[in-house]
Amino acid sequence: MIPVPGFEGRRVAVFGLGRSGITAARALEAGGALPVLWDDGVSGRMQAEAEGFNVEDLTQADWSSFDALVLSPGAPLTHPKPHWTVDKAHEAGIPVIGDVELFARALDSLPQGQRPRVVAITGTNGKSTTTALIAFVLKQAGLKVHMGGNIGIGVLALPAPTPDAVYVIEVSSYQLDLTTAFKPDVAILTNISPDHLDRHGGMEGYVKAKSRIFQTQGADDVALIGVDDDWGHGLADALQAKGRKLTRVTTARFAEDLPREGWRAAPGLLLADERTIDLSQARSLPGRHNAQNAAFAYATARALGLSHDQALSGIVSFPGLAHRMEAVGRLGSVRFINDSKGTNADAAYQALASYPKTYWIAGGVPKAGGIEPLRPLFGHVAKAYLIGQAADEFAVTLSDVPHVVAGTMERAVEMAAADAAAAGGEQVVLLSPACASFDQFPDFEVRGEAFRAAVLALGATAEAAR
Repeated sequence: MIPVPGFEGRRVAVFGLGRSGITAARALEAGGALPVLWDDGVSGRMQAEAEGFNVEDLTQADWSSFDALVLSPGAPLTHPKPHWTVDKAHEAGIPVIGDVELFARALDSLPQGQRPRVVAITGTNGKSTTTALIAFVLKQAGLKVHMGGNIGIGVLALPAPTPDAVYVIEVSSYQLDLTTAFKPDVAILTNISPDHLDRHGGMEGYVKAKSRIFQTQGADDVALIGVDDDWGHGLADALQAKGRKLTRVTTARFAEDLPREGWRAAPGLLLADERTIDLSQARSLPGRHNAQNAAFAYATARALGLSHDQALSGIVSFPGLAHRMEAVGRLGSVRFINDSKGTNADAAYQALASYPKTYWIAGGVPKAGGIEPLRPLFGHVAKAYLIGQAADEFAVTLSDVPHVVAGTMERAVEMAAADAAAAGGEQVVLLSPACASFDQFPDFEVRGEAFRAAVLALGATAEAAR
């Protein structure tokens, strides 16, 4: 745990007692604060009471007694309308912050020379893979690495800081909206595409939230921005116009049919000597989007003092993440790829682009625009198997592309496996839903495990690596 100083003997309101909220309360208490907790759900309040925390109905509390509100990232800060606790905090004139801001303040309180280094990653897609890849590369090189935030362990539940540590933190737009002092040594924006627009009041607000990852960086800090989309490109231009030093990361200069045997860093961006990094052995990083993830990892590793060989060795040996282009099994010549984390069209686009032909399982709760943005890749679809709430809508969009409404995950896997086997030769069955999971599954992880279970139920052999 990372104790949070600065609130000794003072009351701090904590709303939302999920992973980040309860961890923030523990960290505040460890730093000497008097956290006052509340949640709309009974189970969260019961857990807090069981741990001995002061649980108080914040709707009836005297907000003039609080020094700050620590808000769960799941509660809206501004849109569609501010959460009622935000209104009360503003009326009382106290700051509204989150767990990442508390983490930043804890590090800022350390004496000169005692602060660990921080790598922070955000973006619409690819941030979890990039976070895990960077952490893996640094660990392989012998660095003391703590990974968490929006991935895995809540940031304040990570081990207490030491000067030799490197924190590799995934941060969401919701978390960034609640920061003012967060200052990563290396800040990464992988990409931007429309997502969570209801929570940010539109695309402008969403981009602004993402850009906060760079807001307090200084001249010696490293900023890496993916510029394969117009929003990332525009943000890079805006920061550069303000005199900020940054690195643009892109694969756009390369042909779409670039073989996955390698990718080449652009001059002046990553490798000034124009060396080529061979990704043919990096079986966990298929596709052009993963070449960009590798570029972020390489640039970060070099910025933190690793050699070229150390960076490359870690990238090539990365085992990958579950539910992100994860090879889960093989049945004869048919491979099954679990990309359940592909919860929007942009993520599914990258997955479909990674294979010339796929038997594609898609569907769930659709995002705005559905799968219309995937139309340029419909030629990669041998046949689609549609599940969940979006099935009928997606069937209309697919039109003449071979497809069937399968309904359930088990039926989709069964039908796709049979069609792929009948086609002969090496084939891929790909789950990349382009949808949220909440109609049929609690989250994308449960959906991915359902896919894995259905694949193995057919008699497929589990794959430990891609």
